[in-house]
Amino acid sequence: MPISDSVVLDGEVTIHHPNLVNLYGCKVGDGSRIGAFVEIQKNASVGARCKISSHTFVCEGVTIEDEVFVGHGVMFTNDRKPRATNEDGSAQSEADWTLELTLVKRRASIGSNATIVSGVTIGEGALVGAGAVVTRDVPDYAIVAGVPARVVGDVRQKQPV
Repeated sequence: MPISDSVVLDGEVTIHHPNLVNLYGCKVGDGSRIGAFVEIQKNASVGARCKISSHTFVCEGVTIEDEVFVGHGVMFTNDRKPRATNEDGSAQSEADWTLELTLVKRRASIGSNATIVSGVTIGEGALVGAGAVVTRDVPDYAIVAGVPARVVGDVRQKQPV
């Protein structure tokens, strides 16, 4: 079942293709829209009036506040030292790694194909450019771009044409 019984949908949530998503153990706020081929894992939260575009992965430990735009193919991570096995070769379980929390504050926008490394905060109203790799906190209203993402502007300033 693509949308588990453990999902909390607050109010009116639009899921454009319910058979083409994977949602479990998460919460999605009123007025939010979820595109096709989106996965939102347990203990992740999407606020009210957000848009989560197609092919996006929101993993455990990610909190997305209200009115956030997430472009197509955005990837969040939750572990800076991922491994498939322990030193002895045994398969890792949930007990063998540390979850790192990520926060995307109100009205931020994340461009298509951006990667958000675990443990960062993307500030209120910030803009993450398409294809950026965010490895550290993004200040409120900052524009970041590149690999790794660097501050290149401020959304409150008029940008040159």
